[in-house]
Amino acid sequence: MKFNERPPSAAVSAWRRPIEMAKARLGTIRGRILVAFLIMSAITATLGLSAASSIRRADELVSQTFDRSLMSINYARAAATDFAAMRATDARRWMTADPLLQAQLDERLATLQHALSEDLEIAVERAQSQRATRAARAAEKAVAEWTATRRRLSERSVQDLAWAELDGAAAAAEENFELFINYTAGDGFIYRQQAREVVARETRINLLGTLLAVLLLATVAFYLARRIMTPLAEASKVASQIAAGDLSGNIPPGSADEVGALLASMGVMRDNIRDAMEQEVAQRVTAEAQLADALETSREGIVVVDAEGRITLTNSQADDYLGLQSGTRTRGASLTAPDAGCLAQALVRPDADRSEQRLDDGRWLRISRSRTQSGGFIAVCSDITVLKEQKADLESTNLRLDTALDNMSQGLCLFDGAGRLTVVNRRYCEIFELSPDALPLGMSYRAVASLGTLAHEHQMPERDAGASNGFQHLSNGRVIAVSHKPVAGGGLVATYEDVTERRQADARIAFMARHDVLTGLPNRAMFGERIEEALAHLGRGTPFAVLCLDLDRFKEVNDTLGHPVGDDLLRAVADRLRACVREIDTVARLGGDEFAVILVDVDSPEQAAILARRIIEIVSEPYDLDGHDVAVGVSIGICFAPGDGILCDKLLKNADVALYRAKADGRGIWRFFEADMDVQLQARRVLEVDLREALANNEFELHYQPIYDFRARRVGGFEALVRWRHPKRGLVPPGEFIAVAEEIGLIVPLGAWCLKTACAEAMRWPDGIKVAVNVSAVQFRDEIVVGSVRDALAESRLPPARLELEITESVLLKDNVATLATLHAMKRLGVRIAMDDFGTGYSSLSYLRSFPFDKIKIDQSFVRDITVKSDSGLIVRAVIGLGLSLGMRTTGEGIETEVQFEKLRLEGCDEGQGYYFSKPAPAAMVPEMIARWADPPRKSSQSAA
Repeated sequence: MKFNERPPSAAVSAWRRPIEMAKARLGTIRGRILVAFLIMSAITATLGLSAASSIRRADELVSQTFDRSLMSINYARAAATDFAAMRATDARRWMTADPLLQAQLDERLATLQHALSEDLEIAVERAQSQRATRAARAAEKAVAEWTATRRRLSERSVQDLAWAELDGAAAAAEENFELFINYTAGDGFIYRQQAREVVARETRINLLGTLLAVLLLATVAFYLARRIMTPLAEASKVASQIAAGDLSGNIPPGSADEVGALLASMGVMRDNIRDAMEQEVAQRVTAEAQLADALETSREGIVVVDAEGRITLTNSQADDYLGLQSGTRTRGASLTAPDAGCLAQALVRPDADRSEQRLDDGRWLRISRSRTQSGGFIAVCSDITVLKEQKADLESTNLRLDTALDNMSQGLCLFDGAGRLTVVNRRYCEIFELSPDALPLGMSYRAVASLGTLAHEHQMPERDAGASNGFQHLSNGRVIAVSHKPVAGGGLVATYEDVTERRQADARIAFMARHDVLTGLPNRAMFGERIEEALAHLGRGTPFAVLCLDLDRFKEVNDTLGHPVGDDLLRAVADRLRACVREIDTVARLGGDEFAVILVDVDSPEQAAILARRIIEIVSEPYDLDGHDVAVGVSIGICFAPGDGILCDKLLKNADVALYRAKADGRGIWRFFEADMDVQLQARRVLEVDLREALANNEFELHYQPIYDFRARRVGGFEALVRWRHPKRGLVPPGEFIAVAEEIGLIVPLGAWCLKTACAEAMRWPDGIKVAVNVSAVQFRDEIVVGSVRDALAESRLPPARLELEITESVLLKDNVATLATLHAMKRLGVRIAMDDFGTGYSSLSYLRSFPFDKIKIDQSFVRDITVKSDSGLIVRAVIGLGLSLGMRTTGEGIETEVQFEKLRLEGCDEGQGYYFSKPAPAAMVPEMIARWADPPRKSSQSAA
């Protein structure tokens, strides 16, 4: 043997060592799990590759069916459609004589022929059989013949034969198109059948493979459960027994893997725990016996508790306190058990280290707790029943006396026969603002009296003065009722009661009964008394005037800035009114924003007029209230005594009538009472009553005035105008009752009725005819107009685009922010918004910028003067141009002549309205008005209409 050759035994051991290491690893749990994972992965990969191959084959067949056959059919049909369009276009060319149109149709034919060629070429590329290709080429040839024949047709003089050739070529093309589509559809059907056969075959193969894979996986799982799960379950069962304290069970032998090593370690751990527990139990029993002997002779109750709240040791005295019979086993009892006594509950309280507890039998215990190192505690309980009873008797006596004294509403001082202070309560110190330490018991009467004198400079009566009662006014403004009474044995009891608030309340009640709480001015009752006083002096030749004042736009301040600012405004107005009158005159607040003035010693009406003018000027000046600039006006009504009445109610009524006239004449002015004012007021009240009954009696009706569309040359809509058919007065125009309806609040239900009626009537008109309804500013103030519009549209089912709401600038003047929010809400409903009487206000352009109106209506005052040489024509032209630039339609109102009609039409106005077209008429006349203006307007006949 050579020196460098390896012995045979060494060579064998070299290749056996890796094999033995692999066997050792496979014998472990990790090795077995690895092998199982590899087997499952191989099965899953095999199934996935098989499924992917099947899907790929099916995808190829589906692609042949769709991408080729179906797409070829689609392009063939598109080519057939192009050919049909070519024939239709050629027919139109023969029917027209317009050279321009013929050129356009020739261009259209060329485009269609090019598209037909492209579609047919794509269809041939995707065809899958020779017969389909031949049919397509035949169709292409027939189309070419048809095209050539069509061109020759225009060159022949005798065209009958050419028309026959043209029809034959068209029929041949259509026949070949149909053959091509049918052949291609048959090819697609063949490929579909092949795809279905492949899918069925591959499905069977995959199902068989899946079944085999499930069987293999089940075999692997069974092997893992047998070799791994069963030993692990046994080890878990042994661990649970040891954790539960069962150390007597048998530990099964394990295999050579990790589970076997775990079972062996559990056996060693169980033996060690059992030995340690036996030693600890023996030591604890000995220690408890020694401790029990030492504690049994103690007079204190001792309780030892562990960290879990269980009693570990007690003596006989503690058993008695806990309510346990002698000989009862207390070891292990829980202090937190539901049936535990009151002492047990006191022991477990967190704050009970030092406390007192009363037992159910009436005994009292003092409890002291000390914490132990193990987390428990030792409680020592001592009987203090006798001590608690003595203390309770003393505290009860003192408590009754202190309660009686401290709850007295009067201050009290009790002096004995020698004049020494024996009792003083808390209330006495509060009344005279003295510290309790400043009044020690035993002070003499004179010392107490001098102390009170120094404190508040009040004089106390002498002690020997006997019983006395009276009031003392202190330097701080309070009033004290004092009562001194002698007691048996020569003593004295003095009581003191603070009656300041009672006297102030009496004075406040008396003041509030005759004055306004907010402004401090005399109220209506006191003002009536002052009028009665002035009437009593009429016999001495001293006439007087009564002025009734009402603030203008005060409600807007309340609505926009809130009631606190409104109250501040009323107080400021009251201050200015006081400054306007003399001391001998009277200013009163009658309620709300109503004030009144009594001007005495009036020699002439000019004096009252001077005062009224001064009040209007001063009250109308701006106010700065909490950072807000507020401006209000005032209207004044004036009457005189005795000329206008000699009774209080009569004077107030007449002054109020004059005030009403001032408001009706424009506000911010004054008016003297006149006899005919009362007659007018009565007539207005009758009108108000009739108005309220009119809505309930269905006396209102709508008339419609047409709105002519200049561009469409027909009636584009109608404006709904309300009319009142009174049973006695006849047809009342809106100018006589709309303002009254707004003031009395009837405009809200009336406006809702107009919306519902107009929408219902508009549903009977032809489609596209709009209806316009005017909306009052009061409806916007109440913020219910959106609900009224929504209800009207819902009930009538009128499309929102056919409803048009017309508003004036007065709507936007009320509350710009709230009104714009309401307008946007209506805009979201889909209705159209128009600004009526545009150009008559001072801020129209700002409104057009803040809200996108759909229409602006040019006021009739500009349309009336459009034909004369004035600025009205320029204004109308500017408004029309403004509407055009803003995307808004313009409507000219008040058209009465044909010249005005033509002028607005030439200026580019969108719509027109006025008597030139028709006066407002009932709904029954709407069809006639639509028909009358369905044709272009005739200069003679329709101008007279």
